Amino acid sequence: MTTPNVLSKATKHFKQQLNGELQKISVPEWETDVYYRSVSSFATEGKIVELQQQGKTVEALVESLIAKALTPDGKPMFTRMDRTSLMTEVDPKVILRLCQELNANHT
Repeated sequence: MTTPNVLSKATKHFKQQLNGELQKISVPEWETDVYYRSVSSFATEGKIVELQQQGKTVEALVESLIAKALTPDGKPMFTRMDRTSLMTEVDPKVILRLCQELNANHT
């Protein structure tokens, strides 16, 4: 059984991190900046890891981009509906570089 006080402190800590200042990555090819949080939930990471374990590396990268790329006001930059376009109509080198930065900066 979890001590309620510890769980409360743990969730409070995570919420503070989620509400912290957004980080920024410049993407000159898109003439924009991509914002992100330095943390993400296990639920988010779990989807990405599951795709990687299934050998779906490209899908995992796109999932990572969809889940982590934000606008300056903290809203998702992409939706699940953008998945096909991201996988077929966007320069993979840019997505790869962006995902490497997004994932390297997550703790």
